[in-house]
Amino acid sequence: MVSLALVFHAAQAKPPLAANHPIVGVWRLAVGDGRCAETYRFRGDGTSLVTSAREVSESEFDIPSIPSEKGFYKLEDTITKDNGKQACSGEVMMVGTRATNFLRFHPSGEIFLMCATESMETCVGPFERVRGEGI
Repeated sequence: MVSLALVFHAAQAKPPLAANHPIVGVWRLAVGDGRCAETYRFRGDGTSLVTSAREVSESEFDIPSIPSEKGFYKLEDTITKDNGKQACSGEVMMVGTRATNFLRFHPSGEIFLMCATESMETCVGPFERVRGEGI
């Protein structure tokens, strides 16, 4: 007999991202005057690790395999772990916090902007790809 919990977990499992999905990899964002940096490690299994000043957090995210007609990828992210320390912004993230942002990748695949809407009017960045670091 199969456990109901096992069936539920299997139903929620999502397929991995394609290895060539533009989000997969390590990205760095210089914050403020450049004295602080945030590093994002987006993994193909839909999890990420973020370091920002003294903060270390993990999250689960969903992102489509192709962008919208406007050229943006909708990124939905939920924090699953956090060490309770301050990020570059001075904030402390709370487990369970959800965020939806829209990513616009440069054709080179080496930078992206993170926007509040599918518009270039409300964006932060650029996030720059970091080569040679493990995800």
